[in-house]
Amino acid sequence: MYSSSPAAAPVVREPLHAPVAHLIRGGVVEGIHYGSVVVLGADGEVQFQLGDIEAAFYPRSAVKPLQAVAMLRAGLPLDGELLSLAAASHSGEERHLAGTRRILDLAGLTEDDLRNVPDLPYGPAVRDTWIREGRKPSRLAQNCSGKHAAMLWTAKLNDWSLDDYLEPEHPLQQAIAEIVEDLTGQRVARTTVDGCGAPLFSVSLHGLARAMSRIVTAPPGTPEARVADAMREHAEMASGAGRDVAALMRAVPGLLAKDGFEGVEVAALPDGRAVAVKIADGANRARVPVAAAALARAGVDPELLSEFAGEALLGGGREVGRVRPVRSLEPVDVPVCAW
Repeated sequence: MYSSSPAAAPVVREPLHAPVAHLIRGGVVEGIHYGSVVVLGADGEVQFQLGDIEAAFYPRSAVKPLQAVAMLRAGLPLDGELLSLAAASHSGEERHLAGTRRILDLAGLTEDDLRNVPDLPYGPAVRDTWIREGRKPSRLAQNCSGKHAAMLWTAKLNDWSLDDYLEPEHPLQQAIAEIVEDLTGQRVARTTVDGCGAPLFSVSLHGLARAMSRIVTAPPGTPEARVADAMREHAEMASGAGRDVAALMRAVPGLLAKDGFEGVEVAALPDGRAVAVKIADGANRARVPVAAAALARAGVDPELLSEFAGEALLGGGREVGRVRPVRSLEPVDVPVCAW
């Protein structure tokens, strides 16, 4: 445990976001994405911030590594690719479906025990194939099914009820909330329901970065280290083929990263340096280059991040601009209208 007395919950307010990315077309700023960014040093201190890093917000699926830590602390006996899947927002590939079935089999349960919402696969190519084959939405295909299977097994191991495992008052969700507060170092501000049906806890962007830093720097063999090792070694199991967050972990040695809906990303290096990003309008085209720029600010070699520099803007089929982080985020100043 990191603190017997977490700090007060972050304030619930309209976040004071700032410009974090520009759409530059033909040398003119055509559009602006707002958001917030925090960069922590290895000592845990804030090295850089932009926007509002202390307001309460929902980390969405970026909180899944914390949920996985909580389940391990509660006795979940997973490691390797199945533990990575327990922290996944997966694409619905066959390996993800098979892995979820394996977790359920180990628990002596079936797909019918899942309480996440039925959905089509998250990965576009996988979803298109699924639709062409005439397959319907399923709980197994929904991107959080690995987490839900792990939640069920954790509940069963502790003799907790299964039908209501998603209720905020359930012992499993109370245990997860406790670990979220432990790792972020602050009280939960609000609790709501995530898209999959699981409770979602509101913390601050600063707290989310702190939690990821604590996960990557935990001693070997601890639940935190087991989650970090599993996700880094099996990055595609935690996401999917062609997903940017898996590619980022492959590109930067030792990096642990997790994305979340509505433009959230958190990442940490083995020495504890960490970044967290929230894009106000939820746009992935801003999330990716802003997260890469934040990592460069944290000291990652920009050459390792070149493929995440920003989405090209096309005109007449050729590149005429690009989505770029704002100048204050760039590790080296560049003209604001470089495209």
